[in-house]
Amino acid sequence: MSGATVRLTTAQALVRFLARQYTERDGARRRLIAATWGIFGHGNVAGVGQALLQYADDMPFHQGRNEQAMVHAAVGYARQSGRLSTHAVTTSIGPGATNLVTGAALATINHLPVLLLPGDVFATRPADPVLQQLEVPYAGEVSVNDCLRPVSKYFDRITRPEQLIPAALAAMRVLADPVDTGAVTLALPQDVQAEAYDWPEEFFAERTWTVRRPAPDPAELASAAQALRAARRPLVVAGGGVRHSAAQEALAEFATATGIPVATTQAGKGVLPHGHPRDVGGIGHTGTDSADELARTADLVLGIGTRHTDFTTASGTLFARPGVRFVNLNIAPFDAHKLAALPLVADARTGIESLGAAVAGLRVEPAYVTEYTGGKERWEHRVDACFTADDDLVRPTQAQVLGALDRLVTGDDILVNAAGSLPGDLHRLWRPRSRDQYHVEYGYSCMGYEIPASIGVALAAPGRPVWALVGDGTYLMMPTELVTAVQENIPIKVVILQNHGYASIGGLSRAVGAEGFATQYRLTADDGRPYAGAPVPVDLAANAASLGMRTHRAKTVRELREALAAARAATRPTCVYVETETADTVSGPPPARAWWDVPVAETADRSAAVKAREEYDRHVTARRRHL
Repeated sequence: MSGATVRLTTAQALVRFLARQYTERDGARRRLIAATWGIFGHGNVAGVGQALLQYADDMPFHQGRNEQAMVHAAVGYARQSGRLSTHAVTTSIGPGATNLVTGAALATINHLPVLLLPGDVFATRPADPVLQQLEVPYAGEVSVNDCLRPVSKYFDRITRPEQLIPAALAAMRVLADPVDTGAVTLALPQDVQAEAYDWPEEFFAERTWTVRRPAPDPAELASAAQALRAARRPLVVAGGGVRHSAAQEALAEFATATGIPVATTQAGKGVLPHGHPRDVGGIGHTGTDSADELARTADLVLGIGTRHTDFTTASGTLFARPGVRFVNLNIAPFDAHKLAALPLVADARTGIESLGAAVAGLRVEPAYVTEYTGGKERWEHRVDACFTADDDLVRPTQAQVLGALDRLVTGDDILVNAAGSLPGDLHRLWRPRSRDQYHVEYGYSCMGYEIPASIGVALAAPGRPVWALVGDGTYLMMPTELVTAVQENIPIKVVILQNHGYASIGGLSRAVGAEGFATQYRLTADDGRPYAGAPVPVDLAANAASLGMRTHRAKTVRELREALAAARAATRPTCVYVETETADTVSGPPPARAWWDVPVAETADRSAAVKAREEYDRHVTARRRHL
């Protein structure tokens, strides 16, 4: 090989390479791989582990407790960093590697970059099989890491050192691509990790990956502008793409100029602050009454950076006006063409600015503004009622927990959540004060995400209060990264809401005729009935304290306010534990006003299921395909 070379192991070369990769957008340059998380076993301890030790000054390292949780932490960091920076995660071969799968799926579904570096079985096969090797009789090259293929946006197995050069460059390209980004996997056989090779010095030169802002096609832009000008009741549905593109100000200016109301998905909530006059709140199954009513009567829906999932469209029943049309502004052509829309394939910020210029002078009728402004005001009165407790000496409802937090936080605070009944309450009720305060992962809605993700968010936003909001079901899934927060003194604030079970699924179970079966954490009753006795006597506050957290117990609304204030002021990891009103009380907000398709038993001998099926059949008739 011509030119200067340096002799390093494959793992050493990879770590050195990663430390010199950068992204750039709008003149801002950031390191692409800011740190690495790891748990070491025989599949990576002497390879990547040794390399991270050798280059400790170049590559910061975080010690994790659970491989899935490490991916969640990296994803939390990536989202808070606007997808311009992320973390790598390394594991051994075997259960460590397969534990990555859930986190990888979450990253890819949410279009958030993370680099996975699992160990792999020997490429040279000196002993066959080795420990933790999956033997596949028809394919000798398959390992458990192949489980990561369908949840990765890019996958490669490095069976020779020199293969790393094109694979590493391809991995960086995908991580920095706003269309293709997600989980990227480089499977590293343990013998190849430790094998030396003469690497070209050019491989370790600093590289900057430009994050593109493609402009819309002129013909597509003209069609979109024409459709928007013809509309009388247009509605913007803003998704996570607005946030990823840092298009919040552009959207605010567009909405202000045109008067078009803006409803938000879970990923998009907060792109307009709560007080903005065009913000009408969350949309879809977990949306507000006012936003959902606007969706039902809209004659044109301008989707910006949204995937139009079933929650957003109420499983195809929400956009009910005959002849309703869609314009989808999205950087991904796949999403831009959904719902038979007029596609506007472009970066969200560039596209909004171009569309705003193309419809300059457009303004919706004043009566429409009065209508949606009044609807939002009526909804806010309902939120106030949900947030307020008549007596501060009673046990709070879940909504009142959010109300206590609502009165405490400022625009500096960040709320992290993902699963259970909280996402619905937050989407309907929360009043985001800043463009990045609302961090709810609802693409995969993964239980266990909140605590590790809050660590990643705190690493990306040092000095800002970061709250992980978890129910007891989510807490029991993955509390182990509390130890990481304590070890590194990352001052996250964890709020545990104890309702003795899977409250969200319990409510859904009752709604679909399954009668809440096996959704509460209860002992066997004295008469032998399972899940029908007293609540399981667990003490999650004691558990958090045993993991090193400073813990506050709150039994009343007053104690809750005091505990939250203490947690916010804390400079070390702190937990607030509160038992909500009853095991059957999910929250105080009005029920969903938009449908969600969860199939119900077509035949059953229990009356609850029969009635639920009748209700299901009634809703199914309203579902439509937009063609």
